[in-house]
Amino acid sequence: MFIEHLPPESHTMTALRNGLTPEQITAQADKGEPEKAPWSQQEQLLAAAVDAIRRMEWTLICLNTDKKSKRPDPPEPMRRPGAGPRKKKAQLTEKSADRLLQLLQGGAA
Repeated sequence: MFIEHLPPESHTMTALRNGLTPEQITAQADKGEPEKAPWSQQEQLLAAAVDAIRRMEWTLICLNTDKKSKRPDPPEPMRRPGAGPRKKKAQLTEKSADRLLQLLQGGAA
């Protein structure tokens, strides 16, 4: 098939990659074959370098921020083919915290 030989950065390959459903992304990630991903090894290495620079910048900001100040959230890694966006962590609300405390103290479920 001619499409398979297009460069990963081509419009067609980008459209195909961006059109994947979450189920297809999960299936690709489960296969664990990055060499068959729509990105070349060079692109994967570049993405890893960008992620490392973002983490170093975040670390530097955190080290130079007052302890009483709110620190920024850690950077999101670049999205790679076969990997969905990172899921947000659930926030503990005051109501949930009260309920958890009640359960830990022997309250009825």
